[in-house]
Amino acid sequence: MSFEHGFEPTSLREYDIRGVVGKTLSSKDAFAIGRTFASLVLRSGGRRVVVGYDGRLSSPELEAALVSGAVQSGAEVVRIGCGPTPMLYFASIVTAADGAIMVTGSHNPPEYNGFKMIFGGKPFYGDQIRELGRLAAIGDVVPEAVGSSELIDISGDYVDRLLQDYDGSRPLRVVWDNGNSAAGDVLSRLVCKLPGEHTVLFSEVDGSFPNHHPDPTVPTNLEALIAEVKTQGADLGIAFDGDADRIGIVDDKGQIFWGDQILILLARDVLKSRPGATIIADVKTTQMVFDEIGRAGGMPLMWRTGHSLIKSKMVETGAPLAGEMSGHIFFADKWFGFDDALYAAIRVLGIVSRLSGSLSQMRDALPQMVNTPELRFDCADTRKFEVIEEVAGRLEKVRADVSKIDGVRVNTVDGWWLLRASNTQAVLVARAESRTEEGLERLKFALASQLQESGLATPDFSGENAGH
Repeated sequence: MSFEHGFEPTSLREYDIRGVVGKTLSSKDAFAIGRTFASLVLRSGGRRVVVGYDGRLSSPELEAALVSGAVQSGAEVVRIGCGPTPMLYFASIVTAADGAIMVTGSHNPPEYNGFKMIFGGKPFYGDQIRELGRLAAIGDVVPEAVGSSELIDISGDYVDRLLQDYDGSRPLRVVWDNGNSAAGDVLSRLVCKLPGEHTVLFSEVDGSFPNHHPDPTVPTNLEALIAEVKTQGADLGIAFDGDADRIGIVDDKGQIFWGDQILILLARDVLKSRPGATIIADVKTTQMVFDEIGRAGGMPLMWRTGHSLIKSKMVETGAPLAGEMSGHIFFADKWFGFDDALYAAIRVLGIVSRLSGSLSQMRDALPQMVNTPELRFDCADTRKFEVIEEVAGRLEKVRADVSKIDGVRVNTVDGWWLLRASNTQAVLVARAESRTEEGLERLKFALASQLQESGLATPDFSGENAGH
C-alpha cells in the first residue's frame, strides 16, 4: 500500500507538530506521524517507540491513529495511556526506548492538539520536524511490516521516583491547582504520599478545561488558586499547564512567584551541593536571575528560548538546572534533564519546608524590578526574522550593547529590552526591565522606535508595567 501525506504547513512548528483539530490537524496526520517517525527510528537501528497522550477530548483518537501508523512500519510500540508529558519522558528513559511521542496540546485552548517527540533520547525539533514533513509528503518510509503494541502502567513507578527526591524537613499546607490537566490522576496519588495538608483544585482530567485556561503564566488563570491559598493560610500554591511540563507558583500571601523567581529559589539550593555549576536561563529572563546565580556561586548562562533548545544546551554544558520565564524548569541534578512541573514542585516543597521564614519573605527580599510582561506584536512569518535583522543592523551602527543569542537583547544604563521572533507564531516577542518606572519608559520608547523604523505599528504599552 503506497503512502504519501502532506501536512498543513502551519502545523509543522519549531518544537512540535500542533494545530486545530478538524482544521489543521487530523487523525490522518497522526497516522502519518506514526508511520514516518517510526520509519526514522527503524532506519537508525531502533525499534521501540513509547507513546502517551494528554487529557484533551481529541487525544484518544489521535493516539490510536498514531500507534496504528507506527505499528504498520514495524515498530514495537509501548503505550502508557493518559498522563502528563513528563511521564512520557520518564517512560522513554526507563524502557530504554529509541523514540517517544506525546499527543498533547500543551497550554493551548481545547480545540488544539499536537505531538511532542523524542528521538534517540534527545529532543526532536527544528530541521528534524521539517524533514519528517518532507518524507511523509513523498512517501519515503520503510515498507509495511507487522509491528506490535502493548499497554503498560508506568504511573506508579513515576510517582515513586518523584517522591524519592523529596527532602522536606517540616510538613507544609499546600494548595494545588491541577487545572483539569493530564496530571490529575498522578497528582492525586502523589499528594496522598507527601507529608502535610494538601488540597487539589480541579483534579479531574477534563480536556474541555471548564474552570480556566491551562496556562499558569497568565495571572487570571491563577485566581482560584490565590483565593484558596489565602483562605487556608497555606504555605504556597502550585499550578500546572495542560500537560504538566510547566509550573506556576503563588506564595503564602497569594503573590505570583514568577518563573525567574522560581529559578532563583531552585538555583540557590542546587548550588549548595554543586558550587560553580552552570545554570541556564532563557533570553526573556530578568537580569536579576543571572546576578543572583553569580552571587550564589554559580555560572549563569543566557540561552535561546525553547524547551528543546534549553535541553540540548544542558547536555552540552553539563548544567544541572535550567529554567524559562514560561515556567519550564529542567533538572539534571538527581533527575533526567527534562522539564517536569511535578518534579520541580517536589524540589520546591523541600526548599520551602527548610526556609527559616516564609516564601513571601524570600520573594520580598529579592531586588525589586519594574518590567513589562511578555509583549506580542503581530508580524508575518515571512517578515518577522527580517525585522530582527534590521533592528540588529541599526543597533550595530550606533554600537549599542547587544546580545544576539536569540533576537536582540539591548543593555542600557536604564536596564534592558528584548525583541525576538517567535519560533511558533507569526509574532514578535518583546520585554523590557528597569529598576525605575522612568527608566522603563525610556526602554519602551527605544523599543517602540525600532519597531516604527521597521514599518510596524506603534505598540500600545499602556498598562503594561508590572513589578517583581
